[in-house]
Amino acid sequence: MTPLPELMVAPNGATRTKADHPALPMTIAEIVACAEACARAGADGIHAHVRDSEGRHVLDAGLYAELLAELASRVPQMQVQITTEAAGRYTPSEQRALVETLRPASVSVALREITAEPDMGITRRFFAFCAEAGIAVQHILYDAGDVARFGALQAGGIIPEGRQQVLHVLGRYVTGQRAAPEDLAAPLTAQAHLPVVPDWAACAFGPAESACLLAARRAGGKVRIGFENNLFRPDGVRATDNAAQVADFLQLAALGGTAQATDRSA
Repeated sequence: MTPLPELMVAPNGATRTKADHPALPMTIAEIVACAEACARAGADGIHAHVRDSEGRHVLDAGLYAELLAELASRVPQMQVQITTEAAGRYTPSEQRALVETLRPASVSVALREITAEPDMGITRRFFAFCAEAGIAVQHILYDAGDVARFGALQAGGIIPEGRQQVLHVLGRYVTGQRAAPEDLAAPLTAQAHLPVVPDWAACAFGPAESACLLAARRAGGKVRIGFENNLFRPDGVRATDNAAQVADFLQLAALGGTAQATDRSA
């Protein structure tokens, strides 16, 4: 399995729009241009969401195929990961159908969403399909309980053997909630009890994003950064665009400094 990128940019997500930030990419052309800028800034992967004609999050195999073709042509050096995020719109069956139709090289799957059905045989067959097709699945985990469940599904054979990929999500889309570096302690403690430590990364909501991601790097993880989770620099000033977030984080990481956040964001 291809390892996770060291720095994956998540430029838009499922819920934010240009009303949140005018530089947030929504069309395929905008996402591709953003990927090019982020690659120049130092990102080696992109976590991509496509939108429909009204700007809504959509799990559309045709749109994803178009985006993947454009990215392969324009930024062939970047690893491209699509999402199966439900966003309150899609069932596990519809999420699986996207992956089975498109057969992407890499996909993110929220463990809570894909295992929502009572028949674990369906989930087992889906993960087996991904393994046989050579699809790299990154399991999205929201807390230590998710990590423990991930381990149980490995032990039960629902998730195939071998080193897996996970993303630890710090914080949520909740008013007033801000991720902090210490939030990483609980999931990493739970992860240490897994039979095989996964290839892991972290993302973080809020202006302490960079501080959280620096902590993840120090702990041996990789990072996902971008407007999906945070629109602000560590000093609380609104960021220019996704590429600036990538460049600023890599500069902080190279300097070995700390990222201090103020709370100017909303």
